[in-house]
Amino acid sequence: MYDPYLLVKCFSLIPKKAIFAENNIIMEFKRNIIITGGAGFIGSHVVRLFVNKYPEYHIINLDKLTYAGNLANLKDVEDKPNYTFVRADICDFDKMCELMTQYRVDGVIHLAAESHVDRSIKDPFTFAQTNVMGTLSLLQAAKLYWESLPEGYEGKRFYHISTDEVYGALKLTNPEGVESPFTTKASSDHHHAYGKDFFTEDKKYQPHSPYSASKASSDHFVRAFHDTYGMPTIVTNCSNNYGPYQFPEKLIPLFINNIRHRKPLPVYGKGENVRDWLYVEDHARAIDLIFHKGNVADTYNIGGFNEWKNIDIIKVVIKTVDRLLGRPEGADEDLITHVTDRLGHDARYAIDSRKLQKELGWEPSLQFEEGIERTVKWYLDHQDWMDNVTSGDYMKYYDDMYKNR
Repeated sequence: MYDPYLLVKCFSLIPKKAIFAENNIIMEFKRNIIITGGAGFIGSHVVRLFVNKYPEYHIINLDKLTYAGNLANLKDVEDKPNYTFVRADICDFDKMCELMTQYRVDGVIHLAAESHVDRSIKDPFTFAQTNVMGTLSLLQAAKLYWESLPEGYEGKRFYHISTDEVYGALKLTNPEGVESPFTTKASSDHHHAYGKDFFTEDKKYQPHSPYSASKASSDHFVRAFHDTYGMPTIVTNCSNNYGPYQFPEKLIPLFINNIRHRKPLPVYGKGENVRDWLYVEDHARAIDLIFHKGNVADTYNIGGFNEWKNIDIIKVVIKTVDRLLGRPEGADEDLITHVTDRLGHDARYAIDSRKLQKELGWEPSLQFEEGIERTVKWYLDHQDWMDNVTSGDYMKYYDDMYKNR
């Protein structure tokens, strides 16, 4: 059990400026930001963006390296002087306090989470532990450290990345699709909307899975820390992401790999569930913008008004893979295999991101078909990465590397 008074006393002795010594070179950084889950899919793109864009920032990548965390995702920045990797569990409160102190952290971008719905249905306890208690651990560690400083919360920010799934499901009132009332550069050529309603920032939370329930709870804790203690927090809720480095249990990388190897493509039910898709680098750009310019205690939805039925996006992926592999177009559609639907499978998600566009000027940079082309090509060109992940060899490597540390 921690002693908060002892922690505050220790925190108060830390100098305001952060100075670090690496390779006998003294470096002073303008900001010191922990990015949790930085070895994961979205996190690695955020880490890469911040490390390259802000050489005056010290970026601390904090990741437990569970199955979804892979340092190979960041080989291109691992030797940068403003990048540090720390293997730790966000549920380890004492360690979180230690890191806040050691690195004089003034910003937290919190992406670490268990995120796969199917896994949450089988093991809800792990999701509650990581997503709820882990977030609470980070919040309390940041609170105690920042409150111990002479300037308090001034210049600090705790940014929590969440999901559109906390809002529940929207009705599929237009199953054949109608012209969408909103478009962005990400919107595909079809511009379809499959219902009249969209997720706005003030929509009531109605999570339907253990995963979304755990994320909803963590969102509430983040907002409560602002309302109770005045902590400068911010929350964003994003639609489905796709792009390079995504763990191949998720739909698009799984299907790219299965098509390549002529394996079945399991589709829940009829494949008519609708999701809004966003290229991961556009999400990372939004995170960068919101971290620096978003309003404290505010919520922003991030999406591209780019709705797709699962069965339709699967056919686009098949068409793209077949073309890039030199196969006849649609040759692998025979791999589609309809399986029993997921428990509590939400019908439709659709993000309304107009607030973010209006207030901060963000919108996606890639049209959907262009993003899919880039994504498929990346996975086909990085079969070694895919083989290493699907074999599990990378996990054994990290376990051996860190077991004596």
